[in-house]
Amino acid sequence: MGPCPAPPWWHVTPAPHAEREPRFFYGWVIVGVMAAVGGLSMALGTLNFGLFIKPMGDELGIGRATFGWSQSARQIASAITALQVGSLLDRYGARVLLTISALITGLAVAALAFVDAGWQIIVLFALMGVVGMSGPGALISTVPVTKWFVRKRGKALAVMSLGNPIGGLIFIPLTQIFIDDFGWRLAWIYLAIIGTSLILPLAIVLVRREPEDMGLLPDGGPPRPSARQAEAGQPATVSRRDEYSWTRAQAMRSPAFWRLVLVFSFVHMATNSVGVHRIPSFMDRGFDPTLISYATALDAAAVGVTTVGLGMMVSRVPARYLGAAGFVALAISSALTIVAADHVVMFISMIVFGLGIGGTMLMQNYLWAEYFGRGHLGSIRGAVMPIMLLLGGTGPPLAGYVLDTTGSYTPAWTASTLMMAVGAVVLARTPPPVAPDEAAADQPSANASTSIG
Repeated sequence: MGPCPAPPWWHVTPAPHAEREPRFFYGWVIVGVMAAVGGLSMALGTLNFGLFIKPMGDELGIGRATFGWSQSARQIASAITALQVGSLLDRYGARVLLTISALITGLAVAALAFVDAGWQIIVLFALMGVVGMSGPGALISTVPVTKWFVRKRGKALAVMSLGNPIGGLIFIPLTQIFIDDFGWRLAWIYLAIIGTSLILPLAIVLVRREPEDMGLLPDGGPPRPSARQAEAGQPATVSRRDEYSWTRAQAMRSPAFWRLVLVFSFVHMATNSVGVHRIPSFMDRGFDPTLISYATALDAAAVGVTTVGLGMMVSRVPARYLGAAGFVALAISSALTIVAADHVVMFISMIVFGLGIGGTMLMQNYLWAEYFGRGHLGSIRGAVMPIMLLLGGTGPPLAGYVLDTTGSYTPAWTASTLMMAVGAVVLARTPPPVAPDEAAADQPSANASTSIG
C-alpha cells in the first residue's frame, strides 16, 4: 500500500484532542424554566396583589397597614430562611427547593380564598416567603442562572427576566377579570391552580444544579476530558479565564459588599413603600380598576424592555451605572405617583416604574455575581437577603400606617423618592472590589520595589 494521500487544501484538520462546543447549551433550558417560574409567580400574590387590596379590605374591614404587613411577613420569612436556602442552592441546586416552594405557595394562595381576618392574610404570606419564588428574595430562580453563565451572564439574566413582564401582561388583566367575574375569593383559587400546576413539572423534570454536574463549562463550553483522558495526562483543550469566586467570609470583609447591601436594602424599602400601595391609592382617587390593571400590565411590559436593553448593554457599560439609572427612573416614577390626578399620568408613572424596577432587579442579580463570582454565590446572597428583606420589608407597613394616620401617602412616598435618588449616587460610586488573589499577586512586587529602594 502506498502512502495515504494528503488531504485537499480545503480540508481543515482538527487540533489533537479538540472538543467541539455543543450546538445547544443546557443552560438555556435553565433560563427558560426560571423565566417561566417568574412569569407564573405574577399570578401568585406578587404583582397582582395590589388588585386584591381594595376589594378584600372593603369586605373584611381591614386597613392598609395590614396588607403592608402581609408583604413584610413574606419578606421576613424569606430573610429568616435565606442563609440556609443559599447554602442549599450551592450544594444541591434548585430542583427540590423550587418544588417545595411551588407547593407551599400554591396552597397558601388558595387558602387566601377562605380568610376572614387580617392576621390570617399575614400568616399565609409568611408561608409563601419560606422559600420565595419571586421578587428580591427569589434566590431559587436567580442564583441557578448566574451559576450557568459567566461571559453571557447579562444576556442570560435578561432573557430570564422576560418571564416577569410576560407573566404580568397575562396575569394582571386576567386577575382583574377573575375578580370582576367570580369575586376575589375564587380568583385566588383559580390563580393558585394555574401557577402551581405549571411550575411543578418544570422544576421536577428540567432543573439541574450547575454545568459541571453535566460535564459542561459555563456559557456552553465543551465537555471536560474523560477520566481516561485525564489519567493519560492529556491536556484540556478549552482554556477560559473563569472569574474569581469569593467565599462568603471574604465577601463580607469587603467594603463594596456592605455598600451594595445598604443601597439595595434602602432602595428596596422605598420601592416596596410605593409599589405595594400605588394600586389601591389610584383606586382611592377614583381611577377605573380595569384601566389600572392595564397600566400595571404595561408596567410589567416596561420591565421586559429594560431587562433586554440593559442585558445587552452590560458588557459595554459598567453595571453599577446601569443600576443607578434604574434607581433614577424609580425616583421619577414615585414623584409622578404622588401627583397623578388623571389616567394619563397614572399610566406614565406605572410605565416608568417598570423601567426602573426592571433595571434594578437585573443589575442586582448581575452585580453580586460580577463582584463576587459564582462559586459561593448562593451562600453570599443568602447572607445578604436577611438584611435586605428585613429592612426593605418595613416599607409597606410604614406607608400603610402613614395613610391610616394622616390620610395621605405623600410623606412616606416623598421620603422614598429621596432614598432612591441617594441610592443612585451611592451605587454609581461603588466600583468592583479587588479579588483577594489579585491583591496578593500585587503584594510581592510592592515589597520588592520597597526593598530595592
